[in-house]
Amino acid sequence: MSSATGQCLCGDVKFSVQLPVKWCAHCHCSLCQRAHGAAIVTWVGVAEGQYHIDAKDLRWFASSEQGERAHCGRCGTPLFFRSTRWPGELHISRACIDSNELTLPQAHVYCRSAASWLSCHDQLPRFTTVPSEQNAAAPQQG
Repeated sequence: MSSATGQCLCGDVKFSVQLPVKWCAHCHCSLCQRAHGAAIVTWVGVAEGQYHIDAKDLRWFASSEQGERAHCGRCGTPLFFRSTRWPGELHISRACIDSNELTLPQAHVYCRSAASWLSCHDQLPRFTTVPSEQNAAAPQQG
């Protein structure tokens, strides 16, 4: 099984991920926008036991009632997200993963809060919230 590695800006937090990842998507939610200071955050989802984190100072904080985010305590790089909504799954910031051998983004999610000043011209499906296996949100048109 192949793997990919990644790290924060200063290198104090390093991690490895067993490939393949579960999914990859661009998130437009307002919490991701604020946490990363960006219009879009691309995440990959990995199952429990599919990753290893080696961190000198990894800091977790509750960013919502259901979720928490982690960043490097030294350089502040936002790295991880986990939520009771997706138990047993860790979301990793795609920009912090070194490898290009990952699944390409498969969708845009939480488009209802997308930045109005940014246009994405790809042909990926767009969802107002996030699709789920039981009750997929209808793709957003346009």
